[in-house]
Amino acid sequence: MATVPLPAAAIRRPRTARIERIVPGLALCLGVTGVAFALAGIEQRLFGEVWLEALVLAILIGTAIRSIWTPPARWLPGIDFSAKLLLEIAVVLLGASVSAATILAAGPALLIGIAATVFVAIGASFAIGRLLGLPRRMATLVACGNSICGNSAIAAVAPVISADSDDVAAAIAFTAVLGVGVVLGLPLLGLGLHMGGLQYGAFAGLTVYAVPQVIAAATPMGAAAIQMGTLVKLVRVLMLGPVCLILSLLAPRLCEDSCDAGAPVSRPHPARPPIHHLVPWFILGFLGMIAARSLGLIPQAALAPMAGAATLLTVVSMAALGLGVDVRTVAKAGGRVTAAVVLSLLVLGAISFALVTVLHLG
Repeated sequence: MATVPLPAAAIRRPRTARIERIVPGLALCLGVTGVAFALAGIEQRLFGEVWLEALVLAILIGTAIRSIWTPPARWLPGIDFSAKLLLEIAVVLLGASVSAATILAAGPALLIGIAATVFVAIGASFAIGRLLGLPRRMATLVACGNSICGNSAIAAVAPVISADSDDVAAAIAFTAVLGVGVVLGLPLLGLGLHMGGLQYGAFAGLTVYAVPQVIAAATPMGAAAIQMGTLVKLVRVLMLGPVCLILSLLAPRLCEDSCDAGAPVSRPHPARPPIHHLVPWFILGFLGMIAARSLGLIPQAALAPMAGAATLLTVVSMAALGLGVDVRTVAKAGGRVTAAVVLSLLVLGAISFALVTVLHLG
């Protein structure tokens, strides 16, 4: 029986519907981005320099909007699109700005140090959570979220250890809220400690949760800090694969306190996350861009436009990040979770500062 081909209009309709779904939220993020750039321009004219970068202003404006208004469901696809896909494209483009000199400046000692920092921080954070009375799965989510890459790590680890949805939601809420706080406070700490660009970039890459937050935190310290911070952060993200593999082997032991007492607990069988969660495509794209620039495959004239596009897309993503932050959710999580997350973050910061100090980065 012969098949009748679908009309072109019928093929285009689903694509058009998908585009229409993201328009409201994307327009909102672009509006926040425009206001952020306008305020940064006003700062430049009034003070001769920009104290709060557009990246930071986008977060603050988005968070302020989210605090007084919860976007209805029709806005969410565009906000999610801006926070995820646009960010991933920005990271790939940012790879073209990373020079071979920055990679050589990192050296094998830093790469080994990143891996050691992740594993030590996970162990310390897990111990803190358990000492504060958190169940093992919740303590694991907090430890991996703080030590690797925030929401992405929590989302990848959750199915491996069969975590409850409530625990996942609470852990993600904390990474969203505290991530903004770290972005705003870390540059002040770097200035107070008189860090150089490479040293501060490595410090930011080791401590800040997400890639766009690293870029925002590193921007006040210059291009070298952005390049080093992004490189360190992406190496840190790559640790998600080995960590998930190890947790899949330890998952039977990560039962709740009721298991410790001998009570039966019904749990789904732990599931390994798909490979694209362990090695996201944008990391491969970022590394490919670095290789292309090193081989001279990217024309010199294209570097500035690519960097400008990466900056614009990152600011849009930061606006979406702010719009997704609900500070009220933290109050619902309880004091023990709050203490565990904050103490774990402080421990990670101390370990990271010790590493960059020992390595004597410039």
